[in-house]
Amino acid sequence: MRAVYGLLRRLVTHELRLIASLWRWVARRPHGVGEGRGFGHARGQAAMLFGFAFVCVIESVGMSVLLRDYPALHQVVLVLDVYTVVFVIGLYAASVTRPHVLDSTVLRVRNGAHVDLRIPLEDITSVRREMRFTHERADGELNLPVSAQTEVTLELATPVRHFTFMGREQTVHLVRLHADDPDELVRSLTRARTALSPLPDQPA
Repeated sequence: MRAVYGLLRRLVTHELRLIASLWRWVARRPHGVGEGRGFGHARGQAAMLFGFAFVCVIESVGMSVLLRDYPALHQVVLVLDVYTVVFVIGLYAASVTRPHVLDSTVLRVRNGAHVDLRIPLEDITSVRREMRFTHERADGELNLPVSAQTEVTLELATPVRHFTFMGREQTVHLVRLHADDPDELVRSLTRARTALSPLPDQPA
């Protein structure tokens, strides 16, 4: 029973974050950037999500015509259709307002409203530009693709803890992520790491 309550709590929390993201998106107020620098990761999924939202709107209109003689059922279906559209747009808004964030000590890796992983820069041993379109599950690896694509790979000296959407704990030592400008993210992350301590292949 505790597991069920935990799942319900996570679902409700996720929904509330999506709603809050819609407000932040309209108000142009990103979440959690502070003194750091944000790196977007939403551009690659915009067309897909808005296309899906458009299909949902068309489907809602069609169902309204089909169910015009069944007002009670029509109201139920309409609520579900509106919720679906809001949910889809909320997914995009969450990705826009919750970018990856780099500051002087931590890289905050995010994916919409359900992944928020803080990685100390001193624990990153390698950062590289690596385009990948396939991501097989493996212990200790976290893949955060957008439109099935990642471009930046991080290797960690000290594993970090990550909790999946279902609440399962993972120990992660390699992270692959998407960024709208992966080259700039790699450059900025390399500079930030070098500012902490010289890289192994660079002179002090």
